[in-house]
Amino acid sequence: MTIQDAQTQVDQWINTIGVRYFNELTNLGILMEEVGELSRIMVRKYGEQSFKGQENEQALADEMADVLWVLICLANQTGVNLTEALQKNIEKKTLRDKDRHKNNPKL
Repeated sequence: MTIQDAQTQVDQWINTIGVRYFNELTNLGILMEEVGELSRIMVRKYGEQSFKGQENEQALADEMADVLWVLICLANQTGVNLTEALQKNIEKKTLRDKDRHKNNPKL
């Protein structure tokens, strides 16, 4: 699946099963919530905290997909083509950081 395919599929789902998009601010709040859920799993799997109760690391991929879903919703709502945006972002980082990380003694 391409990024454009994902944007199209999410849009189709929203407009058929989901009825309509939540407004942009609601989706921003949902995105923050989903990032928090992803963070909780990452901290427990890779940090010092341990899992508790029903939590487990199996949910990592699902939480990443939840973050991606809401980000795609926001892109669709605001007219952002994520394929183009990501390509431009890679170009920006390549130009800006071509020597930056090679010369970083911390890496």
